[in-house]
This record gives sequence, structure tokens and C-alpha cells, in this order.
Amino acid sequence: MNTRILLVEDDERLADLTAEYLTKNDMLVSIEPRGDKAEARILAEQPDLVILDVMLPGKDGFEVCRAVRQQYRGVILMLTARDEDFDQILGLEMGADDYIAKPVQPRVLLARIKALLRRLPAGGEGPAGETATMVFGQFRISQATRTASLGAEAIDLTTAEFDLLWLLASHAGNVLSRDDLLQELRGIGFDGLDRSIDARISRLRKKLNDDPENPTRIKTVRGKGYLFSKHDWN
Repeated sequence: MNTRILLVEDDERLADLTAEYLTKNDMLVSIEPRGDKAEARILAEQPDLVILDVMLPGKDGFEVCRAVRQQYRGVILMLTARDEDFDQILGLEMGADDYIAKPVQPRVLLARIKALLRRLPAGGEGPAGETATMVFGQFRISQATRTASLGAEAIDLTTAEFDLLWLLASHAGNVLSRDDLLQELRGIGFDGLDRSIDARISRLRKKLNDDPENPTRIKTVRGKGYLFSKHDWN
């Protein structure tokens, strides 16, 4: 089945060119030029992936992302006009799964889309390593269902948050550097400036009831990276 994509972009020429390229690569693309109409379409159509521009008429991309995130379970890829930390971090805080700065080469966009879609659960039985469940005290995370819970409470996670949490839990007790995490999750190295991992860690700590001032569940190891604790989950 072809991947269904909703492209929310008000630049008509750019939207048409992007849609044409993705269509040639076996994707079904719909275009929505207005932010104030995008929210209803995302929730009604539930596409596999949304490409969401930041600057939109009616409602900006950040507002749209925040509004749909709780009810939309697909992937949100934000297009930022500038390669600036503020736009990128704000997008992640609103619940975006990833971001890419404009102007973007079509091949780069396609590669990023394919990488994001590989994270989505597929039908049927996967390899044994992909159906594992890990339990740490009251914390439970399942790769098969891509769900996590703390005690009796389910934890609402975006695709990117789940992937990061699963990766950390898979290496519980070991420090993973930002470079390790970025290479595994996005296929790029850490350039010393990218704050996307830090933003997601911050969001995960809130959802895991981890003290942001003195975290014990996802610890910061100064100068090295992050460590998922095997303990402190009761």
C-alpha cells in the first residue's frame, strides 16, 4: 500500500514540485495550503505522514502540530525556513517527530521520510528483537505495540519519543552520547549544535515523572551523554 502524505505548504510552486517528486516515488500526496484547515484534515484523514511548514496562513505550523498531536498517531515532519535552534526545538516541543530546514533537496527529503516511516509498526510478526518487552520496576515498554506505561498509566509518546526511549532502555545502565543517539535515530552525527536530543530528553523526563532538576531515571552524564537507569522505577 502506498504511503499517504499530507503536505501542508502555502508555496504553491514548491508544494507542486514536492508532491510531483514524492508521487514518482510511489507516495500518495495531498496538499493543504492553509494552517487553519490543516488541523481538521490531519485528524479526519489520518495520513501516514504530515509534512508541515512553519509559516502558514491562518495558523502556523507550531500551533497545528500542538493541536493534533494527541489525536494523530502518524509522523510529523516539520519544515523550518531557517536552520535555527529556536524553530527546531519549538517544533519538537510541540510534538513533531523530526524537522528539516528549507531549502531542502528532494532526495534528502525523501530519505528523511523513508527513515521516519521505517519506525512505524508494520503488520505481521517481526524479528524476535523487534517484539521484545522490557520491564524496569513499574516501567514497561513494548516494541511490538510501541507502547510504554508507568504503573497503571499509559505514557503518550510521539514516534520519535518512543524510538529514543526504546534506544535508551535497550542500553540501560550504559551511557549513550548525543552522537550515538543521532547516528542511530537520524543517521547523522552530532555537530555540537543540534539540540533535538536534549529537547526530546526533556519531554521524556516530564512524561516519566523524572525530576528535571535532579533526574534519576534518565540521567545526564556531564560531558558524555545520557544514561537510562535500571533502577528508580518504583
